[in-house]
Amino acid sequence: MKKLFKLEENHTNVKTELLAGVTTFLTMVYIVVVNPGILEAAGVPFEQVFMATIIAAVVGTLIMAFAANYPIAIAPGMGMNAYFVTEVIQQDVSYSVILGTVFLAGVLFVILSLTKLRETLITAIPASLKYGITSGIGLFIAFLGLRMSGIIVASEETLVTLGDLTAPGTLLTIGGLFITLILIARNVTGGLFIGMVITAVIGYFTGQLEIGGVMSVPPSPVFWDMDIAGVFTNSLYTVIFAFLLVTIFDTTGTMVGVAEQAGFIRKDGSLPRARAALMADASATTVGAMFGTSPSSAYIESSSGVAAGGRTGLTTVVVAGLFLLSMFFAPLVGAVSGLPAITAPVLIIVGCFMMEGLAKVNWTTFDDAFPAFIIILTMPLTSSIATGIALGFITYPVLKLVMGKGKQVHWILYVFAVIFVLQMAFFPGH
Repeated sequence: MKKLFKLEENHTNVKTELLAGVTTFLTMVYIVVVNPGILEAAGVPFEQVFMATIIAAVVGTLIMAFAANYPIAIAPGMGMNAYFVTEVIQQDVSYSVILGTVFLAGVLFVILSLTKLRETLITAIPASLKYGITSGIGLFIAFLGLRMSGIIVASEETLVTLGDLTAPGTLLTIGGLFITLILIARNVTGGLFIGMVITAVIGYFTGQLEIGGVMSVPPSPVFWDMDIAGVFTNSLYTVIFAFLLVTIFDTTGTMVGVAEQAGFIRKDGSLPRARAALMADASATTVGAMFGTSPSSAYIESSSGVAAGGRTGLTTVVVAGLFLLSMFFAPLVGAVSGLPAITAPVLIIVGCFMMEGLAKVNWTTFDDAFPAFIIILTMPLTSSIATGIALGFITYPVLKLVMGKGKQVHWILYVFAVIFVLQMAFFPGH
């Protein structure tokens, strides 16, 4: 084991790696509860998503462990699951069609991870658009949490308004939100997960949470519940592109952040074994779609394991093992995910975490600032990540051109801008 994961070379030991693995798992296990709860709204059966979430996490995390030897865990990403649901509703198609878009995005991601085109794409797209996309998704999922919990409701006069804060479910959400905020502010390891547990206990004693069981034999996985032909019939090419683009940015940004924290980044800025690491994410997205879940991503929560001393793939092997154990708790997870008050605080707080990049946008330069702004504004208001991306990619090159900075824009951005203009003009619903 020491030789396999090169523990001595990375200045760590088995005990430290085990502790780091447990720490990372505790900070991200919320996804096992939250992901089925979100995708169930799109019609995907709870047990199917539950198993698909675990399978995608285990596959991606083990590839990361053995191929890249990094302490970076993989699982279905937040934001993409919410986008999955809105696309099922807006496109008026079955969830199996949107699973098809995820699968195709995953296949493209695998291909891109094997070529230099992925690096070209990442370097060509300006930082302001990358940060705008991440922050827009943050508002998008936070807004979802507010709606799920009843804190915000529909209004004929103002579109949205404050809900009934005295309703039992809404009160429980607010209580759970403050409990979790306090835990995170106090740097409690696994604060999100512990906050969910405490909220669930309160929900149980107030009669809002009914638990029929705790453990059971794992549900049978559902394989290939996809309608790939429907993707082309409904011309959902923009949806594929949105899944692909956001997953690439999310993964790359997370990997670089965690790798810098762990001291893996070389002096020239390169990341050793980057291709193997990106293959982990791409493979998890593809496999996850085959079993019934939204795209996977590297988890920034991995930084908690790095902070606990994790430096190798042994950390992520522990994470994968704990995910496998969690599949025996389907009845408990099902009951918890069925009460929005337990999962909504997580969505709101994770949304806040995703706003960090806004500080890096150059707000004093209008041609950088406005494209980021329009992405952030339109994603939550249109309930469409794809629309936000399209508007950002259209306005950025246009503003650069009229300000005499057209040569600063990579040619691939002009191609994207034309594609998005055509798509919004002739296929506005896609």
